[in-house]
Amino acid sequence: MKKDVKKAMPLYLVTDRRWLRESLIQAVEKAIQGGVTCVQLREKHLDQKHFVESARQLLSLCHQHHIPLIINDDVDVMITVQADGVHVGQNDMDAKKVREMIGPDKILGVSVRTVEQALKAQQDGADYLGVGSIFVTHTKDDAKKVEIQTLKDICQAVDIPVIAIGGIGQDNLLQLKGTGIDGVAVVSAIMAQDDVFNAAQDLKWKVKEDIL
Repeated sequence: MKKDVKKAMPLYLVTDRRWLRESLIQAVEKAIQGGVTCVQLREKHLDQKHFVESARQLLSLCHQHHIPLIINDDVDVMITVQADGVHVGQNDMDAKKVREMIGPDKILGVSVRTVEQALKAQQDGADYLGVGSIFVTHTKDDAKKVEIQTLKDICQAVDIPVIAIGGIGQDNLLQLKGTGIDGVAVVSAIMAQDDVFNAAQDLKWKVKEDIL
């Protein structure tokens, strides 16, 4: 799925168990059916064994629907289950080292907040960038805001896909129009909704019509 990185970016779901009203696999399946194009499994409070179990389940589900599964932060889990890729932040393992570990055929995403970080990540082998937090978010306690102008500057500076993340929902999506992004990453805008399928479907159409 490496060749389809840009195709996978429009509606990028990041999981968060705190919002679930059903099992993770059930919620993610509904989100995919609603139009999610990529799934990132983020588990900050799960032991390695259960992280791997969840990753295997989601990998099978994602591949049934022909979309990639990205593992947040944990390169070992990604390698163990042979997920499609891994996403790392500025305080995680260096992107260049991650690329050496996972090889050329896996997807590498990197979180950035500045043009300088974006250019370095691209040089180090990133396939896409996540930029944020664009808006106030309640799903990541340490997230600092990135100005929309900075998002535009990053999009113009790099040749790889860029997605915006952080507090994005239907009420503020239009503010991202014209920034040059290739998609949006969302957590609570899908995971915290009563109807996960419809939330994903509505976002998919809004992103397609208003952003891309």
